[in-house]
Amino acid sequence: MSSVLTDTTLGGNAAPGWLDKERTIASPGYNRWLVPPCALAIHLCIGMAYGFSVFWLPLSKALGVAGTGALACGKDVGFFAQLFTTSCDWSVATLGWMYTLFFVFLGCSAAIWGGWLERAGPRKAGLVSAVCWCGGMLLSALGIYTHQFWMMILGSGVIGGIGLGLGYISPVSTLIKWFPDRRGMATGMAIMGFGGGAMIGSPLAVELMKHFATPTEVGVWQTFVVMALVYFVFMVGGALGYRVPPTGWKPKGWTPPAAQTSNAMITQRHVHVKKVWGIPQFWLVWIVLCMNVSAGIGVIGMASPMLQEVFGGALIDVQGKFTELDKTQLAAIAAVAGGFTALLSLFNIGGRFFWASLSDKLGRKATYVVFFVLGGLLYFSIPSSAAAGSALLFVGAFCIILSMYGGGFATVPAYLADLFGTQMVGAIHGRLLTAWATAGILGPVVVNYMREYQLGLGLPREQVYNQTMYILVGMLVIGLIANLLVRPVADKHFMSDAELAVEKKLAHERAAAAEVGSGPGAGAATPTALVLLAWAAVGIPLAWGVYKTLLSAAKFFH
Repeated sequence: MSSVLTDTTLGGNAAPGWLDKERTIASPGYNRWLVPPCALAIHLCIGMAYGFSVFWLPLSKALGVAGTGALACGKDVGFFAQLFTTSCDWSVATLGWMYTLFFVFLGCSAAIWGGWLERAGPRKAGLVSAVCWCGGMLLSALGIYTHQFWMMILGSGVIGGIGLGLGYISPVSTLIKWFPDRRGMATGMAIMGFGGGAMIGSPLAVELMKHFATPTEVGVWQTFVVMALVYFVFMVGGALGYRVPPTGWKPKGWTPPAAQTSNAMITQRHVHVKKVWGIPQFWLVWIVLCMNVSAGIGVIGMASPMLQEVFGGALIDVQGKFTELDKTQLAAIAAVAGGFTALLSLFNIGGRFFWASLSDKLGRKATYVVFFVLGGLLYFSIPSSAAAGSALLFVGAFCIILSMYGGGFATVPAYLADLFGTQMVGAIHGRLLTAWATAGILGPVVVNYMREYQLGLGLPREQVYNQTMYILVGMLVIGLIANLLVRPVADKHFMSDAELAVEKKLAHERAAAAEVGSGPGAGAATPTALVLLAWAAVGIPLAWGVYKTLLSAAKFFH
């Protein structure tokens, strides 16, 4: 046993296992356009993390559903008591902690296991992600059935959060290596899927809960089980479809940017993931991502209530401020705000592909300059458009802001590949996602506490957001300064040829054409029908999600 492990570890003659990276090296004739739908299959599933809020209201009355919520926990039952209680329903605020756990564990797991992923390959990482995310949902379903919130925390929050991190970064390095000519577009396609996951999952969850609901049952645990099984099929399919290019592969007729003097920011060398903590450029990009995401998350959290409180009855052509409306009118403007939220999600998703693709032309640094300068101007304009009563300018500003929020996520992997090389970009991206985890706490905390503070001062509801907007502008200024300070990485930080050779061996990379493609049919061209089928498998659910979201967004234009 020990000799076999040694041979495999050191790249000896032992046959690689079915899940090993060596078995995923593409054959000559493989069509690189098969990789993006595999990445989308995983990202569309784990992206449901954004849509978990559809479960909070049903879960908050799971025990008291027959008595219209009579079993709600009192104020004396705190968060830790709700972890184990079986006698009262969890509060929405308690359930909301799942969001924090999702993104904290996403960032931490991506940082911790990013290096392992580079050596194990995307297939093994994708399968582990599927087991964690879907297994976590099944454990959560058991927790809902037995009314044990700690099982939901452990299942979806911790185990599922780990699956989120591995699933999120699993395709990044592979896509960048398959599309060296279109790095931004390639990662934009996958990360668009993470933004689009809730567009599919949320309406699907609503339909399933309706199907399983009874007079004494909200139908959430059954929905978790069904979605976990569906997601598992898609995620395993995506993971098994991953292929990595042989070392040195490049698209036919493509010239590496090293030959172009205008691309000084793009290196052809490689930095080891262990060194990035000590490189200034890493921390500058960390600040860039953290500030962009903090401002964006803050806006997402307050967009709907802000629209309602700023414009009040004007949203439904009725005179009166938000506090002067009756229940029927409040329900009507809530529906309009729901359409606004749906509209924002479309711009969030579209921005991921649009801005990341545009960064291939503009360059990553210039793209982030646009994010911070244009974003800052738009944030600054929102109080003015609100005071003027212009809902069109208000909504337009929010839509563009959300497109750049999504675009920031999709552009940063290519930014890292430009600066640090492609050899370990997945692992480096994993460490950078600690900025996302930080922003997931920083953004909402700043926005929520500022709102409460302003209300405590007695300001009218339509004015409590003005100071918050100016604070978010300050965050973008910090991000802009950090981005402008980014320079090419110094030579001393790159791996030597000998170090790179060792890393390639550990990553089981092969360059010789005779060694490429260890499976049956090596060298056969990928059938066009297979490529179309793969795209249809992810495109049809995504189109359905966009359609459902457009129906919701239409309510805004009543």
